[in-house]
Formats: sequence, structure tokens, C-alpha cells
Amino acid sequence: MDAFTYRDGQLHAESVPLARIAKEIGTPVFVYSASAIEAQYDALSSALADMKIGICYALKANSNQAVIATLAARGAGADVVSEGELRRALAAGVPPERIVFAGVGKTAGEMRFALETGIHQFNLESEPELELLNAVAASMGVVAPVAIRFNPDVDAKTHAKITTGKKENKFGIEIEQAKAVYAQAAAMANIDPVGVAMHIGSQLTDLEPYRAAYRRMADLVRSLRAEGHDIRRVDLGGGIGIDYSGDHTVDLAAYAAIVREEIAPLGAELLCEPGRLLVGNAGVLLTRTIFVKQGSEKRFVIVDAAMNDLIRPTLYEAYHQIVPILENATESPHPADIVGPICESGDYLGKDRVLPEVADGDLLAVKSAGAYGAVMGSSYNTRLMTPEVLVRGGDYAVIRPRPSYDDLIGQDRLPDWLSRTERSRGAA
Repeated sequence: MDAFTYRDGQLHAESVPLARIAKEIGTPVFVYSASAIEAQYDALSSALADMKIGICYALKANSNQAVIATLAARGAGADVVSEGELRRALAAGVPPERIVFAGVGKTAGEMRFALETGIHQFNLESEPELELLNAVAASMGVVAPVAIRFNPDVDAKTHAKITTGKKENKFGIEIEQAKAVYAQAAAMANIDPVGVAMHIGSQLTDLEPYRAAYRRMADLVRSLRAEGHDIRRVDLGGGIGIDYSGDHTVDLAAYAAIVREEIAPLGAELLCEPGRLLVGNAGVLLTRTIFVKQGSEKRFVIVDAAMNDLIRPTLYEAYHQIVPILENATESPHPADIVGPICESGDYLGKDRVLPEVADGDLLAVKSAGAYGAVMGSSYNTRLMTPEVLVRGGDYAVIRPRPSYDDLIGQDRLPDWLSRTERSRGAA
């Protein structure tokens, strides 16, 4: 579902003109469509329905509580990688029994909080982590449900910075060591090794790496069961990509067919953890042109959004479609770099994009910004964090307001000696 369409010559989010949001909230601003989020969840749920797979939304993609609550109301659980994300999931109404805690660096305090909360399972990624969780659980007199995340050494064929299933990546236990670690877990009094888990990367649009990885996972489960281990759960991970360019859409039925053929015959409880797939195309970053600068080599469209708002182009060399708010803005299209005000040459949203003539004050929308946009934002250059808006039908709500400069600067604290120095200077 594309919730961002032109109506009467203006780009809308569902039935709300984006120009209205820009006027009332200001720019830059992230705008999300609730209907698009729900439609994408329903599409995945429908594709997997015959296998009754639990869908745990990966909060790392977009952790705004309104987004989490929208998905929780649909039946989604949560995949979290920190105590903060766990607390966000709980605050948004996700039941603890639908929460999976992943990540390579869980601390003892985070483990303790998760055990107190009663989450569904921990996905463990190393022997030291396993030993620490057993010790924490023993100190509390409880048993921790655990899935051992193994690394299948499969190339996800995605960007190097978001590939997680190769031996050179920090994630998971190498498949050759998985049996020994599982046996170690089974011997621990305060660990219940309920299953296995994997996650090979993010933004996968080629499904064949899933087939290769799931085949290795199925072989591992059968081998572990042959050694007497009760493998009751299989966690498939997430990573299904979205269409950023408009040229290719991942076939969810084809993905489901791979799961059905490779994993479903194991008869285990299944989990998956999509993030970007559910929210990526449900959001845009709305920005206003400050200046148009014509150089001898390039035209620069300088906008009020920057790399602190959407870091993906600079961090991942990622592509986002950038379109004008006015549908008929097609006069004299020619290439331009869309750049922000930050003092970095890497501060850009798009390079060599064919855009119409853009004037100071014109609005642009950066598409597919619902995932890894606001959640990776910062206040670099002492810029205010970007607000977020959720649209449903003809209504919208601010789901994270723009802070004030007093809010931002007020987070700093002067040490006593600086305060004393300033007071003594004032007295003199």
C-alpha cells in the first residue's frame, strides 16, 4: 500500500495534505501512515498464516511508542536489543510473553530486568553471555528461556554494514560450535534451551540467502534433536527488505514458501522479526528548501533536513526517492544534489537527482523514511531533533514533538568549579 499519493496536484499522507503538516508543525518532520503500517503487517501475517508464525516487530527500525502500539494492536510482539527498547515495548502495550531479547552485549542489569519482566526468550550469541545469564538467573532463583543464535556463514548479499550472518560478523555462534554450546546450555540449572535462532542481515531483497540459511538451520535442528535436545522453537530472524527505488518489491508469498519448505516440517513454534518491512515505506521525511545554489559544476538544493535527521544516505550510501510536494512541478528538470545545512561534505540526502526547478521555500518529500530515520537521529550541530507525526485517514497527531532550544541546551550541566568561577568574576 502506497499511502503517499498526489491528490488535486498535492502530495498527501492518506487524506492529509503534507503541505498542511508542514505549515502547522514546521519542517523537517517525519510523517507516518498508520494504515500503511497496518497493511504491511497484515500482508506478512496473511502470507505466513498457515504456519502460525509469531511476528515480533524489531523496534530498532522505529521505536516511537505510537508505531509500536499500532503494531501491538494488530497482534505483533517485539524484538528488542536493549533494556530501553524493552521498556518502550512494555509501555506501548506489548505483552512480555511476546517479547524476544536479542543483541550481542546484554548486561547483567538488562538480563535481570528482562527476567523480572517475564519475556518470551533471550536470543544468546556467545558462551560468555550464556554463562552470565545462567549466573543472573541463579541469583534470582529463576530459569531463563533461551534460543541459541547461530551464525550460518551465509552471505546476505546486502550492504556490508548490515550483513550479520557471515563468520567475520560479530553476531551469533559459529555453526560448527553450535552443538557444543547447546549442550553446555542444556547442562545449566538455570537455563532452558528452548530453541535456535538466526538473523543473516537487513534489507534483503534476494530471497535465496534465506533458503540457504534456513536449510542449514533445519539441518542443525535435526542434528540437535538426534542428540536428545528438545528443540521447541525456531527463530527465523528478520531482514526482509523494502523497495526504495520503485523497481522491485519483495514477494512475501515467495518468502513464505521458503519457510514452508525448509522450516515448517520441523513442527516447531516459529518466530520472525521484521522491522523495516513493516514501517520503512510507511514514512516520509518532509523538508523545505532554504536556498538553491548554482555552482559551476553542480546545482545544490539546500534543505532544512540533514544527516542528523536521516543518516542513511551518508552512513550506508543509501538511496531514497525525493519528490516535490506539487505534482506538476516538472518544468526544466535537471540534476541536483539535495543537501542539508550541516558542516560536513557527507551531509546529503541525494546526489545527482533529476528535479524540476526548485525555489526557496518549496517542499520536498524524502520517501521510504519510516525505518532507521528518526530512530537514528541526533542533535549534531545543536540542531533540534525532528518531530514525528502519525496520520490516520484525514487526521494526524504529533507523536513526538520538536524540542525547544531550552530543552536541548538545558540537558547540559556546568561543573561546580565553572559555576564558582563565573560567580567570582561577577562579584569582581
